[in-house]
Amino acid sequence: MLKTLFAVAAITFGSAALAQDRWAAIPEPAEMPAATESGIAPVNGIGMYYAIYGEGGGVPVLMIHGGLGHGDIWAGQVADLMPDHRVIVADTRGHGRSSNDGSTYSYDLLASDYLALLDHLGVDRVHLVGWSDGANIGYAISQAAPLRLASHFAHAGNVTLDGIDPSVETDAVFGAYVAMMAEDYAAMSPTPDGFEAFLGGIAAMWGTEKPGGVESLKTIAVPTLVVQSDHDEAIRMEHAQLIADTVPGAGLMVLDGVSHFAMLQAPDEYTAAIRAFVD
Repeated sequence: MLKTLFAVAAITFGSAALAQDRWAAIPEPAEMPAATESGIAPVNGIGMYYAIYGEGGGVPVLMIHGGLGHGDIWAGQVADLMPDHRVIVADTRGHGRSSNDGSTYSYDLLASDYLALLDHLGVDRVHLVGWSDGANIGYAISQAAPLRLASHFAHAGNVTLDGIDPSVETDAVFGAYVAMMAEDYAAMSPTPDGFEAFLGGIAAMWGTEKPGGVESLKTIAVPTLVVQSDHDEAIRMEHAQLIADTVPGAGLMVLDGVSHFAMLQAPDEYTAAIRAFVD
């Protein structure tokens, strides 16, 4: 049923008017709206920045950004969702305004941070929207603590190293993203001069094979939508299809005319895709 429903949603996404080659550039994120609550939570020995938007009822939406990024990347989606949802964003360990305690980065550690943050906030269960590393963190939470997730909108994740397109290392658009995040890191981080070491730590995590690989996905019971952009610079389309085929009951949605950075290139359509799944 999910596969049929989101095949239709993918057609709707692709039928919108497309700016020519919008996948070839990364627009600046919009300004974040005013938060209902924000702060630095003491989580697993670090200070983890979080912000909450809106006061909608029902299960909150937790949005987890990708590697090198920060929660403000979700500005377009937060502004759209907050009138009728409670939306939680955070900066992953070592990213943005959050600190790291010298620990080696791993998806299991980052997943445990987000679970501890939910505990700190008194939130039992969320719809998780994960992008890139955020999707990988979502897969880790889906296996470690499935009862904490009502659903998982998993955009551009990977569970094996061969799911990564090696051409990403020289891709101009991805390089522009790294440069943007270097500037944001300098402006946000409690260690503003530490981007080079931070990048090295995240790159090491990206290059480490994930425990369990594809086989581990067979145990996931969380309703999952695997989302893939047709011009993704980093993740292979066939890998997204493999994940969707392996997670029990999962669907696959292909976003047309956008890249790894679809939430910035087509924010309204991206949020519509989230709503089609979460609501």
